[in-house]
Amino acid sequence: MCEIDLNSNKLEYIVSACLAGEKCSYDGRDRLNDEVFKLAAEGRAIALCPEVMGGLPVPRTLSEIPGGDGAGVLAGTIRILNKDGEDVTEAFIKGAERFLEVAKTHGIKKAIMKAKSPSCGVGLIYDGSFSKRLIKGDGVTAALLKREGIEVEAR
Repeated sequence: MCEIDLNSNKLEYIVSACLAGEKCSYDGRDRLNDEVFKLAAEGRAIALCPEVMGGLPVPRTLSEIPGGDGAGVLAGTIRILNKDGEDVTEAFIKGAERFLEVAKTHGIKKAIMKAKSPSCGVGLIYDGSFSKRLIKGDGVTAALLKREGIEVEAR
């Protein structure tokens, strides 16, 4: 992972760590995006994984949001399940809250998140059937950031 000076006044973004090259995705791989990596390398972005921040391991069982999206999870009406049927809602919420706390602490108003993720997805996420079908909606962290006025985009 890139060394980042958290006291830098250059920080503009908070980003999904997998996009910056960190091997923290559910399958233990990264989802490297050259633009995001460059932002982190330049000290303009802090790269974190909300799922790991919530206490989930790497690798971990794939999770999705059946019957809703991150807004529903935050409202307490929808749960997040992994492919084995285990409820991992609390870890996702805890990670989203910690991710937001870091953004607020550093005055960050922009986020670049991993597309389609139940945590970081923006605009489209998987439908919870583990069949790669997409629905409109945001992941838990993306929904929380938006609710708090942070501009969120997907990669």
